[in-house]
Amino acid sequence: MIRKLPKVETQTVPWSLFPVLTAAGLLFAGSGLFSGCYTLKQGATMLGYLNRAVPLESLLEGNAFSEAEISDMEKTRLFVERIHDIRRFAMEDLGLAESKNYTKYVNFDRSYLAAVVSASAKDSFVRHEWWFPVIGSVPYKGFFDPEDAKKERARLEKKGLDVWIRGVDAFSTLGWFEDPLYSYMRDYSPEQLANLVIHELLHATIFIKGQVQFNEELAEFVGSEGARLYMESRYGAESGEYRRMRNAEADAAAFLVFIRELTAELDAVYRSGAERETVLRKKEEIIVSAMERFDREYENRFQGEQYRGFSGLPVNNAYLELYRLYHAEEDYFARLYERSGRDLSAFIASVKKLNGLRAAKKDPRGELEKILAR
Repeated sequence: MIRKLPKVETQTVPWSLFPVLTAAGLLFAGSGLFSGCYTLKQGATMLGYLNRAVPLESLLEGNAFSEAEISDMEKTRLFVERIHDIRRFAMEDLGLAESKNYTKYVNFDRSYLAAVVSASAKDSFVRHEWWFPVIGSVPYKGFFDPEDAKKERARLEKKGLDVWIRGVDAFSTLGWFEDPLYSYMRDYSPEQLANLVIHELLHATIFIKGQVQFNEELAEFVGSEGARLYMESRYGAESGEYRRMRNAEADAAAFLVFIRELTAELDAVYRSGAERETVLRKKEEIIVSAMERFDREYENRFQGEQYRGFSGLPVNNAYLELYRLYHAEEDYFARLYERSGRDLSAFIASVKKLNGLRAAKKDPRGELEKILAR
């Protein structure tokens, strides 16, 4: 699923087309929270936001006088009630960790939380990684100031890397702090809110150091399936709200198929053993051809308009690698979920048994399969 993210100025492309990223713990490095200029600046900024957080219920205090204010108050009331309902569903029905996450609210002056930089080799899908204490190596780096993200992009491009910047709407601090909601989230649909909260609470429930891809694929799957179950339980499978969500999911799946077709074609060139200049030339030809094909086949692939602007993006390996990170090629978790009986609460209970797993010693996928087979 692709959660709608806003358009910002750190890169002149529509952020709504970026893959979901609720990057876990990037700005907090455990005992090294304030070690180094980067963590000092990002940590201080995040703590400033947290200090501004107010209890969610306080949004309902005060008097409304104008018709616009009354309408806005009703929107706020529904938002507060929905967040509480999603939290109850996530913790009581799905069994995610009890916490006070998303019980506070921060009034924010923009429509996204942070800009996150990712990078990859130009002639392969080899990720560039950053290392942080506690969480280990990660293939992205977050900045609250978009100008800092631009500087990081320039630094990496000088090294000859493909670079991508995207906006994120939330971070999980992995239990170090109480993660708040932000004012721009009031405009999210019920399924977007459910996906966001469940995704992030999954990170707070289970996070294996040094296993970023496993962590993100798992949270992506649980967030999406949890949101589907929430919408079905609250609106019904025959409701317009549920059908709208399923149509959006179908378009997201179709888009992912296209991305996988493109990455497979590029990967074949990258693995061909051809000279670098030849590889880069073929890469450009393949991407241009793919964008033209995307426009020609749009009506046959998609029901809605969400992906209409994709062909105008300056797609590179860093962009494509994000999909390889967040969406397993073989849909591993979806298949495992099917085999285990499609009981998400039981599936999460099994996942929680991975806590404490030493990533350097064992493969979390193999360990999870063993747990589910018992």
